[in-house]
Amino acid sequence: MKLKKVILLPKDQRLFHQIGENIKLARKRRKFTTNQVSERAGIHRATLYRIEKGDSSVAIGLYYSVFKVLNLQDDFHKLGTDDVLGRKLQDLDLLK
Repeated sequence: MKLKKVILLPKDQRLFHQIGENIKLARKRRKFTTNQVSERAGIHRATLYRIEKGDSSVAIGLYYSVFKVLNLQDDFHKLGTDDVLGRKLQDLDLLK
């Protein structure tokens, strides 16, 4: 099965790049090697390299595996929790 290429806007590409950079910095602060993290996350070292580069085509579950190895899973759990737009839409509907 051929995967569809996801096209991201430049601002979204920068976001993924920043996430990858943050992961790399977290790994280095903990003095973990790429081998250690990839082995513990159950992924190939090349996949970790792609994650640290902010590759948006890497499955989100693999990002989560790396977050867990770095003990950053609480940060991952915060994704999407503050649904400002959803609450505004809900409030507009309630005011009708």
